[in-house]
Order: sequence, then structure tokens, then C-alpha cells
Amino acid sequence: MGGSQVTSDLVTEQATEQANALNNAQASVLRFSDCDQTALIELIRGLGMRISRVADNNKIPGSFWGDEEAGLIENVLYLRPDTPVHSALHEACHYACMDDKRRASLHTNAGGDADEENAVCYLQILLADALPDMGREKIFKDMDAWGYSFRLGSTQAWFENDAEDARLWLHDKGLLNVAEKLTHLNRISSLQV
Repeated sequence: MGGSQVTSDLVTEQATEQANALNNAQASVLRFSDCDQTALIELIRGLGMRISRVADNNKIPGSFWGDEEAGLIENVLYLRPDTPVHSALHEACHYACMDDKRRASLHTNAGGDADEENAVCYLQILLADALPDMGREKIFKDMDAWGYSFRLGSTQAWFENDAEDARLWLHDKGLLNVAEKLTHLNRISSLQV
């Protein structure tokens, strides 16, 4: 009986340490309140959307996951000050990847299949380069901290070694060109400020 109690205590302690580590990692992600909001608003506008700000502690309309995750209703992206920028990019990329019919009835659940979800993740990484305080290295870290799961273990490993299907999906839809144009335009505007 004593041995099983020690094992149980050890498992509980390890679970607590893992939960604390995850909370600390999630606390380090870039939030809407801390980002270059002008650059994010311009990027979102370039995708044919607009941002609606939600007050602190209010429920975010259209948020599939709840809590501080971005919300999506038609062409409006709902963000609270504590919304992670990677979440804003992810939902905006869902919008970019869907057809007009899905956009017209879009409310909370972006839908789509596994191929589209991979393309959304890839596109959000590309678009992170358009934000002066995000970029690829930061979004890789933020996605990993938030718990995005890829079979190669990390967002960066997936992006660099296992995302050819996502890249081809975006190429076939013409979205790689859109990402390049938006990233280039945002870089130019941030240099002119």
C-alpha cells in the first residue's frame, strides 16, 4: 500500500509540473494587446476581413474554443486584448482558405477538412512574417506552447520537413501568392512608419 501511494504522489507531482510548465509557456505567447495592432489590422484587412475588439473579460463572439481564442463570424474577426496573435492568424487563415459559399454562412465553426486545416496552419506561419513583432520563430514557439500537435513533434519541424501537402494545397488555391503579396506590403508599410 505504501508503494502505491508513493507512485500516486509522484504521478500527481509530475502532472502538476507539466500543467505549470504549459501555463508558463502559454503565458509567453504574443497577445493582441501587446502586438503591433496596426500591422495586424492591415494584414487582416488584406484578407478581406475586419477586426472587432471585445472588451476584457467579455465572451468572444464566434470563438470555437472559447476562453481567449479568436472568434469568427462572416468576415469579422473578434479579438480581446488577451487573444493570442497566433489564434487571430489561424482564424483569419480559415477565412482565407474557404470559398464564398462557406464564408457567407460562417459563424464560429470554420469547418473544412484535414488538408485545409494543415493549409491554415502553414498560411498562418507565412503571414506571421508580415507582423514585425511575430515572425516565424515566434509563431513556431507560440504554436508549440499553445499545444498545436504535429507528427514530427514541433511546429517548425512540421513546417520545414512535412508540410509539402499544405504548401501544394495553398498553391493550388492561389493563396501562396496572396501570402507573399500581403507579407511584402506589410513589410513596406512598417518600414515607412
